[in-house]
Amino acid sequence: MLNQTSVTAFLLLGVTDIQALQPYLFVVFLAIYMVSVVGNGAVLLVVVSDPRLHLPMYFFLGNLSCLDICYSTVTLPKMLENFFSTHKAISFLGCISQLHFFHFLGSTEAMLLAVMAFDRFVAICRPLHYSVIMNYQLCTRMAVTVWTIGFFHALLHSMMTSHLNFCGSHQIHHFFCDVKPLLELACENTELNQWLLNTVTGTIAMGPFFLTLLSYFSIIISLFSKTHSCSVLRKALSTCASHFMVVILLYVPVIFTYISPTSGSSMDQDQVAAIMYTVVTAMLNPLIYTLRNKDVKAALSSIFTRRAFLGNIMET
Repeated sequence: MLNQTSVTAFLLLGVTDIQALQPYLFVVFLAIYMVSVVGNGAVLLVVVSDPRLHLPMYFFLGNLSCLDICYSTVTLPKMLENFFSTHKAISFLGCISQLHFFHFLGSTEAMLLAVMAFDRFVAICRPLHYSVIMNYQLCTRMAVTVWTIGFFHALLHSMMTSHLNFCGSHQIHHFFCDVKPLLELACENTELNQWLLNTVTGTIAMGPFFLTLLSYFSIIISLFSKTHSCSVLRKALSTCASHFMVVILLYVPVIFTYISPTSGSSMDQDQVAAIMYTVVTAMLNPLIYTLRNKDVKAALSSIFTRRAFLGNIMET
């Protein structure tokens, strides 16, 4: 149930109020959005269509690509619209819906990255038991579990926020609807909401983060103890480093935003952090997880070659 106050809409003030910058920012974020959707869409297409990639690692990679397409779509289209909009309004229902899907997809991605790190840990540290441990049933259950936890985590925040009474200014100093800026507009006690944000969201961020760190740390220790080839070790460490960079870009801004006190960080800092974990990571994930992967590159090349061949046949 939504609250019964007279609030019908909020105003999203966006990333800047400098009019001269907005056309340039529109081009930048539109390019990022297109790269994100096309890149993740290509990964999702090849993972689904190529039987050689019907393996646990690529099953989770397909989930990640689907998440990133949806995650960036929750915030970026509205941001792009508001660069040329005069009123920048979003309805109350639209705001709560955006908040829900943002936390649903964001928390699911945070947990999915930990699952992917665990998958790599089993593949590298327990290679003989990999197919037994990471069987189809376990992979499906893990994926369903993280999506389900993410949904109910978001439902908690959207329901708690929708029952707040809002008064005074309805201007949100952000480019999308999130819990923290909405709590700033509430005209009642929000200590419970803030505690839930810090505790529940903090746990969902910190728990997978430490599990991811543990998985990569175990992988590195295992490689140093078992691998005597410098080239193999260097390649493995390089791959881990690139994956770990994505993990840092996602988890650190999230922890900074949702665990720090509401009054302890400015909205400008929160917006910069939000751009990192909503925009940048969604664009980088397909590059980081595929450019170093021979199987995915081969599958993509095969698809493009097949389409070019079919195109030539149709022309003749």
